Amino acid sequence: MAIRKFKPVTPGTRHKAISAFTEITCSKPEKSLLEPLRKSGGRNKQGKMTMRYIGGGHKRMYRVIDFLRDKDNYTATVKTIEYDPNRSARIALVVYADGEKRYIIAPNGIKVGQVISSGPGVAPEIGNTLPLSEIPMGTLVHNIELRPGQGAAMARSAGTYAQLTAREGNHAILKLPSGEVRMVLTACRATVGTVSNSDHNLESCGKAGRSRWLGRRPRTRGVAMNPVDHPMGGGEGRASGGHPRSRKGLLAKGYKTRNPKKTSKKFIIERRKK
Repeated sequence: MAIRKFKPVTPGTRHKAISAFTEITCSKPEKSLLEPLRKSGGRNKQGKMTMRYIGGGHKRMYRVIDFLRDKDNYTATVKTIEYDPNRSARIALVVYADGEKRYIIAPNGIKVGQVISSGPGVAPEIGNTLPLSEIPMGTLVHNIELRPGQGAAMARSAGTYAQLTAREGNHAILKLPSGEVRMVLTACRATVGTVSNSDHNLESCGKAGRSRWLGRRPRTRGVAMNPVDHPMGGGEGRASGGHPRSRKGLLAKGYKTRNPKKTSKKFIIERRKK
């Protein structure tokens, strides 16, 4: 998971830092697990722009990821570790004993040839998926379900993990990557280990063109606009813009937007750190 830096031969390489891709073992994806991925360019079905600063980007194919890990009573062998353009983490191609192939989110430290399994009763080892009721206390987990059978919903991006701190009745208490402490049903499944590509946060594009390759267009600051275009626009000279807010006037940087009557509020023991 090393980071590769470049000599400042050109302006684009002066601050460029990208992944070294040393863990990647295969350059071509499994064709049977690909689906077309169509882009909207930020336009709705009338062709009108509803989301700004979206457009272009390299054409991609979607890799179908197994977030359920519901193929119990079968062992699977890791065949390849691959790059996925649709997510920050690496993915692993696993082949089950009956010949079925699936993609999973690759945990940190997983190797080609390693055997993994899922379901109740399996060993709590890296890459194995089992209910939270059977995972030892203090274990680092990822790909956590919020409802049994829903599929992984939490701790899926590069380098993330949650820690199982306690169990109370039918609920397990998890400390999430954001610092939030919440309860999840012990019947929900999680995968042991942390997500791969933990150095993803150290990467730097180096030039604007790399953002365009990812489908991100130049973003205009609100304070650089006119009053008719943004609440923070206008003013004499270089005005700061007043209170930070969105184009629609919603306050930013500290204003709480979460609904206090949300049903999941009762499962949150401690809110995330600011």
